[in-house]
Amino acid sequence: MRGIFSLAGLLVVALIAALIYKFYLQPQSTGAGAATSMPVQTIDSIGAQNDLISIGQAERVYQAEHAKYASLDELVSSGALAIKKQRQGYEFDSQASDDGFRITARCVAQVQGCVSYTIDQNMSVQAAP
Repeated sequence: MRGIFSLAGLLVVALIAALIYKFYLQPQSTGAGAATSMPVQTIDSIGAQNDLISIGQAERVYQAEHAKYASLDELVSSGALAIKKQRQGYEFDSQASDDGFRITARCVAQVQGCVSYTIDQNMSVQAAP
């Protein structure tokens, strides 16, 4: 009898997940067959910001070991960072010196509302000018 209740509970959870997907995560059509990309763009934007924080942490580790900051290529080749130089809609660029760094996630997608972000040695993610 307990197995039946477990199966019923699992089916209810699957139904709720399917409804959430259908109504909240699936792109909605906006008229003439066009799909809005706002949820996808938001996810990509948050992912780019998280990537910037990871890159900033790798910069700090590299600086502690080598007494200087490194470019993205140096971080990847040294093994301090395992990340691609691109994320869906964003491209990463770095400027590094002995006493500081600035990593920029530039918005390459032509999507309305796409914002570029930057992080520096203060580890504060901000919208790029």
